[in-house]
Amino acid sequence: MRGVHSNRAPQPSRLAPMIPPRPRVGVSACLLGQQVRYNGAHKRDAWVAEILARDVELVPVCPEVELGLGVPRDPIRLVAAPAGTRLVAPRTGRDLTAEMTAWAAARAEALATARLAGFVFKAASPSCGPAEVNVFAAIDDESPISLTGVGLFAQALRRRCPEMPIADEHHLADPVDRQSFLDQVFAYSEKVGTGS
Repeated sequence: MRGVHSNRAPQPSRLAPMIPPRPRVGVSACLLGQQVRYNGAHKRDAWVAEILARDVELVPVCPEVELGLGVPRDPIRLVAAPAGTRLVAPRTGRDLTAEMTAWAAARAEALATARLAGFVFKAASPSCGPAEVNVFAAIDDESPISLTGVGLFAQALRRRCPEMPIADEHHLADPVDRQSFLDQVFAYSEKVGTGS
């Protein structure tokens, strides 16, 4: 007796394990080894690029390159001013505050819409640093007057997603802090329904 053939695709087993989606976590692109820094270098962090990448989907972001400043480019810094902290390029005097603020707000909105579940920032960066960024009294000063600055993109993302877990690579050098960050990412991921 001939076998009966069916055109229907085989159905997946109901006993097949469900693989949970991986949360999406933004990361400063230089931490992944991308050569996007002002001098064409990177700041690759092995734990972020190799270990964290196993558990989450990493979404690289470089505010300065995405703003169109190019590589290499003039360094930028935060400078105190009566109307508020400014983002400037000391060599040329170019004030990038308005451009970066507008770009950062739009990028933060896009990342929130994509249900990002966390972000790993580059420490001390005038665009990405989440805390303790150098602030200078004047555009041509050699020494900062404080470590109270926050990068303009980090500010925008925190403003748009105040409950999102964030860290920088220095914070994640501690194994306890790494686990805490991951726990927070997975919890936030469930809250916002993220994953790939």
